[in-house]
Amino acid sequence: MASGSASAVQVAPALLGEALRPLRLGGEDAIGRMAESLARYGQLTSVTAFAPTPERFEIADGFKRLAGARRLEWPALRVEVLDIDAIQAKVALTLLNQASTLSELEQAWVVRSLYRDDQLSQGQIGRLLHRHKAWVCRRLALAEGLDATVEADVRLGLLAARAGYEVTRLPRGNQREVAEVVVRRGLTVGQTARLVSALLACEGEAARATLLHDAGAATTPSRSTRPTRSPAEMLVSDIGGITRLAGRLQAELLAAPLSALGGPAAAHVRRALTGLEPVLAALSHTLVELRGEQDAHLA
Repeated sequence: MASGSASAVQVAPALLGEALRPLRLGGEDAIGRMAESLARYGQLTSVTAFAPTPERFEIADGFKRLAGARRLEWPALRVEVLDIDAIQAKVALTLLNQASTLSELEQAWVVRSLYRDDQLSQGQIGRLLHRHKAWVCRRLALAEGLDATVEADVRLGLLAARAGYEVTRLPRGNQREVAEVVVRRGLTVGQTARLVSALLACEGEAARATLLHDAGAATTPSRSTRPTRSPAEMLVSDIGGITRLAGRLQAELLAAPLSALGGPAAAHVRRALTGLEPVLAALSHTLVELRGEQDAHLA
């Protein structure tokens, strides 16, 4: 990576862009821990950014610090501005996190972005990241072999990155239902790997369907043994379900234009989406009111 000069400045969090944010993971739990650390110890490490234009800063590394600072409503963050472009920023994102190690999926997303968005060859990407071309090829295949809805589950923190990596061993058409079983049963990475290996070893679709059905039903409690949930637990469960479905719907809507479904099917989906709008608007209004009550309580 060509290194550029750097300068440290104080920048308001609202002025820091996150165009490279989709290349990193970072769920609510991680952001919460970062906010607690910032509140207790202050900012120990500068956020790294670059300036695509003189008026705009984009984060290259430090997305959780930025999110934590916004949550704490900090007026400014210490930012180290590198004299680099967007391609070099993606390389910096990778190299700056070698010690903490990016997940395989995050590495794959960087490679895909350099390949698809920046039109670099696999050989060029390998030289920039100090990796062999075969490594680049494997990471690119991983990013492009992951079902969009499974990727959304990983980004939402519903599916561990390593578990998502295991799921990519399956054909794209089989990944979604397997991910649903993993999330619903709360399988560990090791259990996910064993389930995927067993599915790959099945001979025939019928055998795979039976195995997946049994895996999905294995730990489903009966109504008589299921503990009664409190109102708070029910609310949290519903919020989690909405978050999962909203992420999946967003991924599906972005994956291809509705016109690709064909005339009648596209019209049916549009009608369904139109019916969804007032529900989401009402929910949004309720959330705004609750936020106002919270702010009034904290004042």
